[in-house]
Amino acid sequence: MENLFDIKDKVIVITGGGGVLGGQMANYLLGNDGVVVILDYKQDIVDAAITRLKKMSAKVDGFVCNVMDEVSLQGVTDEILAKYKKIDVLINAAGGNMPGATIGPDQTIFDVNIDHFKKVVDLNLFGSILPSIILGKAMADAKKGAIINISSMTAQSAITRVVGYSASKAAIDNFTKWLSVELATKFGEGLRVNAIAPGFFIGNQNRALLTNEDGSYTERGNTIIQNTPMKRFGEAEELNGAIHYLCSDASKFVTGIVVPIDGGFSAFSGV
Repeated sequence: MENLFDIKDKVIVITGGGGVLGGQMANYLLGNDGVVVILDYKQDIVDAAITRLKKMSAKVDGFVCNVMDEVSLQGVTDEILAKYKKIDVLINAAGGNMPGATIGPDQTIFDVNIDHFKKVVDLNLFGSILPSIILGKAMADAKKGAIINISSMTAQSAITRVVGYSASKAAIDNFTKWLSVELATKFGEGLRVNAIAPGFFIGNQNRALLTNEDGSYTERGNTIIQNTPMKRFGEAEELNGAIHYLCSDASKFVTGIVVPIDGGFSAFSGV
């Protein structure tokens, strides 16, 4: 019987592949026999990721790339195509936040650092748009490929404080839907664009917001747990199932969706 989830030898490019989120995805996809190409912005980050991932599989490669620079992206795309002849999947995992784009406990929107706000939008939005256009062109030429963006629960409702991040991720939702229509209608049914929307996962960027030094939850952490029906934070590996599905032929008639992975947060009214 055909295995719809088979991703053997699919060439999967992961931007931000040296980070926690991208690295976790890379490790899982390598373990399922994919060919993983990680992109990150510093050579030492790429080298460390390659060294770590080669313990899982030799089918991993990496390049230094600035996801907000068209010349850098085009150069890397040309190298990938020269070596592998195709790009099957692009996962836009590069992203992040900045302190000035977050409203502090004793601040209001009028204290926001607009320069930081713009940089967060550039990284999260244009850092996904540009790879989607440049690497996506190779997919369009081949009439086949899948793009997976990373949205967030902050895109769907007003999560206090993270104004810059929220705005950029809301734009990712719209861009995902728009690009899915553009590619399918103009380049055929083999082109798909989807996104996942992680709920609340404790990582280096938000640890201090959600937990105290003794490991207990902050007030914000407790509020999130109270509004999450599963009553816990997510684990990074719990994103892998949805990523695998969207990479594989199991989702070949699925495009333009944003999949919540949030323990029920987006479904819960709070009462």
